[in-house]
Amino acid sequence: MELGCFLGLQPGLWGICNIVNVIRDTQLVYMTFRMVQLSSLSSEPVIASKKPFKVELVGGKRYSWCTCGHSKKQPFCDGTHKTKAQGLMPLRFIPEKDSKAWLCGCKYTANPPYCDGTHKQEFIQSALLPENSDS
Repeated sequence: MELGCFLGLQPGLWGICNIVNVIRDTQLVYMTFRMVQLSSLSSEPVIASKKPFKVELVGGKRYSWCTCGHSKKQPFCDGTHKTKAQGLMPLRFIPEKDSKAWLCGCKYTANPPYCDGTHKQEFIQSALLPENSDS
C-alpha cells in the first residue's frame, strides 16, 4: 500500500521526502514524515518532430540528447525537462569518432539517441506537435 493512500492523500501526487523524527516508546515506533508534493507532470516524452535531425557529431565530445521533447535546442537538451518533464533525463553519449548521424526527433526510438524509423508509424504521424515546432 502506498503511504499516500494510507494517509488519505491522492496517490502519485505526494511522497515522503525523508523521515524527520523517530520516537521509540517500548514496542511502538512513531515516525513523523515531511511530505512533499511530487510533480504531476507526465513522464512520457512529447513528440518534438515527425522526422529525425541530421547532425554532425564530433568524436570524443559529450552530447546530451533530449528525451522529453520539450527542449528548444532539439535534438539536444536545454534543461527544460527540469520544469516540464521531471521524470525524464537527457541521454548523455560520446561518439567514438567524427560522424554524421540522424538523431531521433519523435523520442520513441528503440535505439536512442539514433533514429530507427519509429517516426514513420501512424501514432507519430497523426500526433499534434507542440506549437513552437516547425517539423
